[in-house]
Amino acid sequence: MTRLPEPYGTRIRRDTPVRFTFEGQNFSGFDGDVIPSALAANGQWMLSRSFKYHRPRGLMSMAGSEADTLVQLPSDPNVQADRHGITEGLTVTAQNVNGSLARDRDAFLDKLGRFMPVGFYYRTFMGPTRNSWLKLWEPLIRKKAGLGVLDTNAPHQDFEKANLFCDLLVVGGGLAGLTAAIEAAEVGADVILAEMEPDLGGALTYRRSGADRLADLTERTGNLPNLRIMTGTVVNGWYEDNWLPLIRGNKLLKTRAREVILATGCIEQPAVFRNNDLPGIMLGSAAQRLIRHYAVKPGQRAVVLAANPEGYRVAQDLRDAGVELAAIVDPRDGGSGEALQGVQTIAGDITEAHGKTHVTGITVAGQRIDCDLVVVSVGSAPSWQLPCQAGAKLSYDEATARFSLTLPSGPLGTAGSINGPVAADVVINDARIASHAALARLGLPHEKIAQIADPEAELANFEPNITPHPKGKDFIDRDEDIQVKDLQNAAKEGYRELELIKRFTTVGMGPSQGRHSALATARVVADATRRSIAETGVTTARPPFAPETLGVLSGHHHPAQRRSALHQEHLRLNADMRPVGAWWRPYFYGPKADANRLIEEEVKAVREGVGVLDVSTLGGLEVRGPDAGEFLNRIYTMAYKKQPVGRCRYCLMTNEMGTVIDDGVAYRLAEDMYYVTATTGAVARVYADMLFWNAQWRLDVDVLNVTSAFSGFNITGPKARQVVEALHSDIDFSRDGFAYLDGRSGSVSSIPVRAMRIGFTGELSYELHCPSSYAKTLWDAILAAGEPVALRPYGLEASRILRLEKGHILIGQDTDALTSPDELGFDWAVSKTKPFFVGKRSIEMRRNKGLSRKLVGLSFEGGDVPHESCLVLRDEVPVGHVTSVLWSPTLRKHIALAYVDGRDAEIGSPVTVKCRNGNRVQVPVEGHAFFDPDNTRQEV
Repeated sequence: MTRLPEPYGTRIRRDTPVRFTFEGQNFSGFDGDVIPSALAANGQWMLSRSFKYHRPRGLMSMAGSEADTLVQLPSDPNVQADRHGITEGLTVTAQNVNGSLARDRDAFLDKLGRFMPVGFYYRTFMGPTRNSWLKLWEPLIRKKAGLGVLDTNAPHQDFEKANLFCDLLVVGGGLAGLTAAIEAAEVGADVILAEMEPDLGGALTYRRSGADRLADLTERTGNLPNLRIMTGTVVNGWYEDNWLPLIRGNKLLKTRAREVILATGCIEQPAVFRNNDLPGIMLGSAAQRLIRHYAVKPGQRAVVLAANPEGYRVAQDLRDAGVELAAIVDPRDGGSGEALQGVQTIAGDITEAHGKTHVTGITVAGQRIDCDLVVVSVGSAPSWQLPCQAGAKLSYDEATARFSLTLPSGPLGTAGSINGPVAADVVINDARIASHAALARLGLPHEKIAQIADPEAELANFEPNITPHPKGKDFIDRDEDIQVKDLQNAAKEGYRELELIKRFTTVGMGPSQGRHSALATARVVADATRRSIAETGVTTARPPFAPETLGVLSGHHHPAQRRSALHQEHLRLNADMRPVGAWWRPYFYGPKADANRLIEEEVKAVREGVGVLDVSTLGGLEVRGPDAGEFLNRIYTMAYKKQPVGRCRYCLMTNEMGTVIDDGVAYRLAEDMYYVTATTGAVARVYADMLFWNAQWRLDVDVLNVTSAFSGFNITGPKARQVVEALHSDIDFSRDGFAYLDGRSGSVSSIPVRAMRIGFTGELSYELHCPSSYAKTLWDAILAAGEPVALRPYGLEASRILRLEKGHILIGQDTDALTSPDELGFDWAVSKTKPFFVGKRSIEMRRNKGLSRKLVGLSFEGGDVPHESCLVLRDEVPVGHVTSVLWSPTLRKHIALAYVDGRDAEIGSPVTVKCRNGNRVQVPVEGHAFFDPDNTRQEV
């Protein structure tokens, strides 16, 4: 292992050696090395084989921007080697090889390129038989094409998620990003600075000049507590309203920023010539990174392709590091760099590189020059991905060979070299302009800063003449092995639009996502289709910006937990609390050992006396406005526009397919206001659907989700009226004053309530809803008023038994993704006179086709009892299943709801149910309501 002396090697700690293996061989590096830098220090330049032709590949950018540096770790495939530090004992292997990296048995594919033209897979593999693709070709191609190996026994990792908020998020910690962040933080803005590299400074950390500027900026950040600096953090996309995911290791930071400045810099572009993919051919910035970050000498004898002043500075860096300069090749007329003494400068362009597994020379202007290193500095493109995701437009100036970005108006800006500036002073000025524009939008102190000219900007890029080499292997996209002739042939096939060419050729679809191929692709396609580059453009940039693991996206495996306002009261009453969706609810009250007895007693209390259930988890929605009735008419299946004030009405909600997705109750509080309940698990979706539909209908209505704002209690049983009449209230709870399906607003025990006479249990019931801040006070008052009649709180399991005895459905348990109202027997809940509601047309079409199944009641007395999901059979063919089954303490038998064949839905028809033990049980069909089918008890 050889290294350059200090001060080279800013990221390595020479006193901490690290041993690791690559392809079964032992190597050593230093703490702070990434995999390619440690291998390069040991003379190992080949890292992988190419995707299609299995050509040898090595590092090109040292920025994690291409597929060439993807490697396999024991538990991780497709790891970006130039972003992954070495650790003691790390085992690294190459990917996309058959055999070993050095002796890849599939390397012969490089000689078969003429038989695999672009798009060949769309017109081949169709024979010799009809099923050849599925049985022969697809398995073979899948075996050849896979990258990396998934370890199904990989150890568990911990992932986290968190939410961040700030006034200003600055993406990119280079000269521009640091300047913009500091400017904003110094006037009091809450600023986050996110940088994907392990240290701040960007290009200042590896280019010839900038160390003094970086030291000054770093010192200023130390005095700003309102500036949060996050290195090693990838901003992986831009989403609506400045929502950006920040990924830092195994942590996803969901960030919402009032303002965003993208100071993401530029992406250096490779040159196109024959064999431009050989190991030892790299970008100028990659050579500088190796030298300054890792103290690695990139080669012994170099040729520099310099088409801008930066290329000449790279040549100086190479000479300072002890690399012999064989030549500087400048393809421009007249050049613009400062000639280096003793180094020949050749006017021309590299046409071919030579070598098998490493570059050994190049051909320029008809002469061969031996070398083991080719460094390319021909220009760059702005890092357009994040801005374009935010709506920016990318345009091209033919005169200066530069892309530029035009941003939409809004809380977003760009700063630094992404806008074109090259000179450091101009970059700083541009960053100050962006920062103060953001401060102005934030309403914070700001200045008006004038732009200044950049003398170097027009020299930074170069318009190459990309022509196909007669022998090919002039790669545009190294990820997908796409050559110049591949793009030209796609254009000859009739593909003119870049998005179609991308899909036909797969250019830009690899891990680099066009970072190093988009600009050259646009040039080749523009020439082939006889259009300008501006007219051709680049393909659409979509998130994510960089690879992300499924673990980061999933985060913790801990579901969200919600507790009602009475959670502590339930615990005080010794409730057995269990999670139901996101909510913790009382399952029953009392010791677990007596669960069955206690649940039966709770059911009996409701049927013979009175009970109270905490229904605070029910969804609550307020629909307000002049068009509130019309809005509900369109959302739900029944009619609400003429619903009297002070009355409640059942709500059944269907989607466009006519599928039941929710139910509840609508209580009309006023001519322009309804209080609508929804099921606990579906309220978020119902609320979202309401907003979605009204965004199209544009009705004069406002919808508010008040689920957490209200708590509710259902007082139910033959003695329920005695309890509510004992409460101090201005509401008349008498039979004549409060009829079934009435709603009243008033006060109970000096607490504002919304009272509804509705029943899920089939008994006389009053549901009282109050602001959650008063929940405990109202609960205590109810318990006190019910004490003389032995009021008993009951839990969720008793509630389920009570509802099943009445045949009431549970959305999501007795319904599925296809259930129609007619299948539930709910045709009574579907208006036949309304001209429209969501799902009406689909319900009518399905009704005309007849019922293939229907939900019915079944009961089982003794013998085998099916469980939920057990199949219903007709002639031994499954035609339905059991959706709910429970023991009824009231009826002393098991009762169930089940889907049966539509031909067997009549009461009395025999149906066969297959139990879990395989036994068949035949029982007659019954109605939904097993208990009090005439509803005399709830309408007392």
